[in-house]
Amino acid sequence: MDPKIWVWFFLVLYIIYCFWWGLKGFFSEKKASGYAIAGRSIPFIAFLMAATAASFSGWTFIGHPGAIWAAGLVYAYASFYVLTIPITGAFFAKRNWLMGKRYGFITPGDMFSYYYNNEAVRWLTVLAAILYSVFYSGLQLIAAAKLFYWTAGVPETIGLIFMAAIVWFYVVTGGLKASTWVGVLQFILLVGGIILLGFYTIRSPLFGGWSGFVASMGGIEEKYMKVPGLIHFGLGSGGWTAVMILTYMFALMGIQSSPAFTLWNFGILSPKPLAWQQVFMSTFVVGLALFFFTAFQGMGARILMEAGRLAPQVDGDVVPMLMTKFLPGPVLGLVFMGAIAAIHSTSAPYIGTGGTIIQRDVWWRYIKKQGGSHSEQIWTNRIFATILTVAAVVVSLTSTDAIVMIGGFATAFGTIMYLCLLGVHWGFRFPSVGVVLGLICAIIACFLTYYVWQYPLSIHTAGWGIFVGLAVAYLCRGLGIKDNEETIARQKEVREWLDSIDAPTEKGKRWRGYMKIVVPIWFFMAIGPGVLIGNSAISFAGFPPIWSWQIIWWILGIIMMWGLCFKAEMSTTSAEQIRRADEETMDVTKEADDM
Repeated sequence: MDPKIWVWFFLVLYIIYCFWWGLKGFFSEKKASGYAIAGRSIPFIAFLMAATAASFSGWTFIGHPGAIWAAGLVYAYASFYVLTIPITGAFFAKRNWLMGKRYGFITPGDMFSYYYNNEAVRWLTVLAAILYSVFYSGLQLIAAAKLFYWTAGVPETIGLIFMAAIVWFYVVTGGLKASTWVGVLQFILLVGGIILLGFYTIRSPLFGGWSGFVASMGGIEEKYMKVPGLIHFGLGSGGWTAVMILTYMFALMGIQSSPAFTLWNFGILSPKPLAWQQVFMSTFVVGLALFFFTAFQGMGARILMEAGRLAPQVDGDVVPMLMTKFLPGPVLGLVFMGAIAAIHSTSAPYIGTGGTIIQRDVWWRYIKKQGGSHSEQIWTNRIFATILTVAAVVVSLTSTDAIVMIGGFATAFGTIMYLCLLGVHWGFRFPSVGVVLGLICAIIACFLTYYVWQYPLSIHTAGWGIFVGLAVAYLCRGLGIKDNEETIARQKEVREWLDSIDAPTEKGKRWRGYMKIVVPIWFFMAIGPGVLIGNSAISFAGFPPIWSWQIIWWILGIIMMWGLCFKAEMSTTSAEQIRRADEETMDVTKEADDM
């Protein structure tokens, strides 16, 4: 049977599943909060799997092996985002949920503008959400188009629009709940697809199994197997230096600090799945897939190219070429669906939450003056989600950069939201004017260090963005700018409530003390200057030193995340905390007119 038949067979089944959830939401969601944040009812298993799928996406499935092919195992340090992404969740996700329950926040703009008592923060959050959603969703569609072309022969432009249309339909009809439940299937397909493709690649007769694969890696140029240095002085990245690796991880930490994830945290029924999502699903399960099976794909493609058996032109070609070369028909169909699921798992929530943020924070609040029915809010939300989908398609049709580089630029707009979150959740003190000016300068810095002077000093865009944002915010504090009494009183009330409801136990305090030492050491050794040691430190089971170093620190990272999320109580909640969150409400956000 023609392998393309299997591709279309599984695609049709997937479309039916997506459309069913979209139509289910269309006929059941009648309230604005039901459509926008699933009525704060997303259950344990749904968030556990969907949030993991949304964190890793088509960028991981297609761009990650392609970047390993292009840069070698030096880029495979990016696999550590299986830890840096959930570390962000450990810092902020639980407290996002607590704030949403107490104050009734629907969008992150609601939370930031309330805490800083400044509407400019809301507008800047909307801008960050739009930039993130458009660029990040756009890169997913680029990956979809290339994949569809290689596996089914569909022209890239047509394939891109077709894939965008699928995700658009179930997002605009079903809202966040539909996106989340579709995400459950997408997680299974995503991880399963990565493992299947890596397995079929490594077992190919072209390599002769693991021993042949290891022997072939011995002939690869040194530049693909070693970190080139600590830092590159000057403009341009200078390759994947230790500083570039570290600050690139800052960009990926921005995924779970993005406005989209903050809004998603408001929508979960309980924070109980957070620790499990961060430690088990992300760090362990996806880590297993990335540190082994994506590396098999990327390095396999490098070996095959040097042997004249594969000829990728850009990073986005690698995975589709491996699929068509190594996978039998039914497996090709399954892995194809894994890739499409990975792509949609991120496009859907970012387009959906982006539409909600524009609708609530701009249209409903300023144009409608906080008036209008639930029905009107839902339909205008759908219109804005449609506009974002079209914008993402335009970006994907006009972009020529590598997939992973566009992704890093997009997630930088999530990283700069650390500026707001550190103040709200952990009491970092800078005046609201400092937050506004810091965000403005951070956004400008992101554009300048990507489009004008790319990666000065081999520091990634996200590193420059958050550094500039924090520097400006603290400069305003240093100049003596102060908040008014109303703002100070509001922030004091938030601080006291969070400190009372989320104070760690004595055991948790001890573990937090340990983590203040362990986490910086891990960052230094796993993705910081310590990676230079990994160039020649240790080798085991046939893995070259750089790969061995990554595996060792991944295993140690699992232990670190367990200590941080469970023992230090950064992501766990007690029955008493949940009871208080349910009862001690102080709703400051209007949802809709009673119509």
